[in-house]
Amino acid sequence: MTTRPRRADSLRHTDPVDVRLQEALDALADPVRRSILRTLAGEPDFTCACGTFDLPVSKATASHHFAVLRAAGLLEQIDQGSRRLNRLRRVEFDARFPGLLPLVLDEDEPTG
Repeated sequence: MTTRPRRADSLRHTDPVDVRLQEALDALADPVRRSILRTLAGEPDFTCACGTFDLPVSKATASHHFAVLRAAGLLEQIDQGSRRLNRLRRVEFDARFPGLLPLVLDEDEPTG
């Protein structure tokens, strides 16, 4: 019997239609969060677990970044065993803020 992943209902998943422009801009302002979104944009839905991202921040700070992106309607998460998988809500977010997400996804990665 295959266990179907379940949406992480204990987490707040905001519908992008309920997001104000300032909330979206605040979520997109951080380069770590933009990096998360660019990574997700290049992968199939629900294939990237939170712990697999190569982020220059602590685990607790990374969790905060994922929470901000969820609250801004930019990502959806499901739990599969002990892993939390992510999906970029590209279509939904783009319907709410046409053209904003493509600007972020097309941004060049900063070179350090």
